[in-house]
Amino acid sequence: MKWQPDGRMFAETLVARATATDAGIELQAPTVGLWRGCPAPGSLVTPGSAIGELEVLGVVHRLLAPRDAAGIVLPRDSDDRIARIAVDTATTLLTLDPEGTTATADTRAAATAYGDATGLVFRTPLSGRYYARPAPGEDPFVRVGDIIQEGQTVALLEVMKTFNRITYGGEGLPERAKVVAIVPTDEDDINEDDVIVQLETV
Repeated sequence: MKWQPDGRMFAETLVARATATDAGIELQAPTVGLWRGCPAPGSLVTPGSAIGELEVLGVVHRLLAPRDAAGIVLPRDSDDRIARIAVDTATTLLTLDPEGTTATADTRAAATAYGDATGLVFRTPLSGRYYARPAPGEDPFVRVGDIIQEGQTVALLEVMKTFNRITYGGEGLPERAKVVAIVPTDEDDINEDDVIVQLETV
């Protein structure tokens, strides 16, 4: 348990509860508290991923998705921009569309198979929303057939409303390589260590 700069204590994680319904997978609070940090609609939630923070009697806990929950966050009726939402064990925090993970899972499986065959792929160091270009209407950072080199921007990744520039390079990768395939689609939600581009040595 640690003290935060604002005087609150930050404790161990809590895990939400999951209930399957006709609308999708509903995630409920594990106890009474004040919840904040709702994932944005369209975000990908996977087992064990963070779905905000739950404050219980002045102690803040990171709230995680349970092992049996995965899907895309559906829009909520309430205003999630407010600082804290009072919840109890009957409160549905999020509803997930489990079918929303199918394309991502298929893409990851294809990328893994390719990586096993060639051994040369570039993976994301973070989880977030993938952007292939610097702004709408502009050229993508890389295209299939491009020769990329160490330090070159490959993508932007949006993490908690902050855009992170992802640059090529890392252990086991050559200084220069040719882009054979780009795995994610623009604005896909990707997870840490997912393949972004498949490469071959120049």
